[in-house]
Amino acid sequence: MKKFIALLAFTGLLFVSCSDDDTPATTPGPVTPEPENFTAGSADFSKYVSVGNSLTAGYSDAALFIEGQNASYPNMMANSFAEAGGGAFTSPLMADNLGGLTLNGSPLTGFGNRLILTFASGSPAPVAVQGSGTTEVGNVLAGPFNNVGVPGAKSFHLAANGYGNIQGLAIGAANPYYVRFASSPTASVIEDAISQSPTFFSLWIGNNDILSFATSGGSGVDQSGNLDPTTYGSNDLTDPNVFANVYNGLLAGLTSGGAKGVVANLPDVTAIPYFTTVPFAPLDPSNPAFGPQIPTLNTSFAQLNGVFAFLGVPERSIVFSETAASALVIKDESLPDLSAQITQVLLANGADAGTAAVSGFLYGQARQATADDLIVLPSQTVIATLNETAFATLQGLGLPAANAGQLAVNGVTYPLEDQWVLTPTEQAAVKAANDNFNTTIAALATQYDLAFVDVNAFLEVVKTTGVQQADGSIVTSTYGTGGGFSLDGVHPAPRGYALLANEFLKAIEAKYGANLPDVNPLDYTGLYIK
Repeated sequence: MKKFIALLAFTGLLFVSCSDDDTPATTPGPVTPEPENFTAGSADFSKYVSVGNSLTAGYSDAALFIEGQNASYPNMMANSFAEAGGGAFTSPLMADNLGGLTLNGSPLTGFGNRLILTFASGSPAPVAVQGSGTTEVGNVLAGPFNNVGVPGAKSFHLAANGYGNIQGLAIGAANPYYVRFASSPTASVIEDAISQSPTFFSLWIGNNDILSFATSGGSGVDQSGNLDPTTYGSNDLTDPNVFANVYNGLLAGLTSGGAKGVVANLPDVTAIPYFTTVPFAPLDPSNPAFGPQIPTLNTSFAQLNGVFAFLGVPERSIVFSETAASALVIKDESLPDLSAQITQVLLANGADAGTAAVSGFLYGQARQATADDLIVLPSQTVIATLNETAFATLQGLGLPAANAGQLAVNGVTYPLEDQWVLTPTEQAAVKAANDNFNTTIAALATQYDLAFVDVNAFLEVVKTTGVQQADGSIVTSTYGTGGGFSLDGVHPAPRGYALLANEFLKAIEAKYGANLPDVNPLDYTGLYIK
């Protein structure tokens, strides 16, 4: 790729030549650099349409807002295309920079304001921006729009008619972001894209077919073998054949008018900050709220550990270190449930019926986490806090409030629940889906003769070594400070989006013989400041 677009002003030196005959001095004009010959090659960027999900829309810091939309990678690419014959590029902009959505004037649950860093507690922590969002879902925008990225969309949602019907919001059949700009209540995202007769397109879809399963700690269902996506839950893994059929249909439609385009594969979601920030062993013995409790905790767990040994599963033993950070106690649903056996062994060894029953209830699938477990980012707000639901349940089992409270501490005495942990078994399901989807994307990119971006490989570089910038800084995937990812731990920060835009542009240049200006990542912040 070529250097960044720059407006370079060169001031000519004033050479004064004096002679005996008083020859007038001459002042040469400004020296203008020869312009870069940017070209589209065999592509035609006059009508560029971008199709995808939140990554295409410019979602960042857990919300969609104007600044983020303007810093989306398609918008950056469109600015580059403009130097080689590209036309106007429009997005269905939100009403403000807060990000929250309203429905009939009331805040829409699950669609809050964007995150910012606060130092109120003495250390940086993400919190939602204060204020009332003004983006009303029912205010339908007049399109069409070049950017048809829809946050939350899975592959099959793009082809679903009625995905923008406001009447479907109540039953989860519609998406509020698409409701805002769908051409009609019965339209589909891909229909709205194709109707614009694009000459060039980008397609990056499939992340949410995996991501929602992973970010929920694997609480969904692997739907491999189920070819009916209308029966899927929101956190389920999409069947690979469903994905392949839908993806092929999307490309068939987008290329039907002769458009060229670029597609991207899916990153390893377990490599993003959402899964790499919270350690599996965060329980610090120097913490005055935890350290002094360790001897008592170890004494309490000693009897249970003896039961584990008797049952032939000593690896499930729970022990906290007094000198080093200890692993969380988690619930692993892939383990055989030994609740009944634990209760029986304890009863046989003289435990009272209440203690035996509660121990079986709590620790039938419990173990301490290992380095192979991934603890999701939001868990940092619940680890070592009282689990109110567990507290109420234990009281319902007959425990006094004091005892119930002692046994309801998340990740310490109460096993951290499935939604907070992605276990190796769940990670294997995620990897299988990711590999299947990426094989499909690569094959169809070849079949349709399209440019292909290996985002998976690129984000691995961001994670492992980082990407050095012109000013010597290095963009990494470190949460909050790396510059590559936003505060939600999933979506890129503006600078991260700029790096991705350049990867897309490089693939387009290689495939179509184009000559395009780079996006300068240093023009974009590594983190939004309120």
